[in-house]
Amino acid sequence: QVQFVESGGGLVQPGGSLRLSCIASGFTIRSSPMSWYRQPPGKERELIAASAGNGGFQKYADSVKGRFTISRDNAKNTVYLQMNSLKPEDTAVYYCNAGWNEASRSWGQGTQVTVSS
Repeated sequence: QVQFVESGGGLVQPGGSLRLSCIASGFTIRSSPMSWYRQPPGKERELIAASAGNGGFQKYADSVKGRFTISRDNAKNTVYLQMNSLKPEDTAVYYCNAGWNEASRSWGQGTQVTVSS
C-alpha cells in the first residue's frame, strides 16, 4: 500500500521560511517523478512543483517560482519542498504525490501551512 506522509508545516510570518518533507512508503521514489501540490482554503488543489524521476529537471508554478525549491533524497525515499519568502497567499494544505503533470497515487493527509502576522 502506497502512502505519503507530509510534515513540516506550521504557522510562519510573511517573509519567513519552511521546509516540508514527504516520506513515501510502499513505493520507491527513485525513478518516479514526484510533485508537490497545495490546496488553499475554499480552492481546488493545484500542482506547484515537480521533480523528474532522475532529479535533473524541475518545474514550478509561476506563483512559487524563485521562492520554492523541490528536492529529493532517494536513499531516504523522501521529497522536500523548501519554501522561502512566504506570503499570506501561500496559506494552504500541502501534499506530495507521484507524477509529473498529475497525481498517480492516493493522497496523504497533507501538512498545513499558515502564513500570517
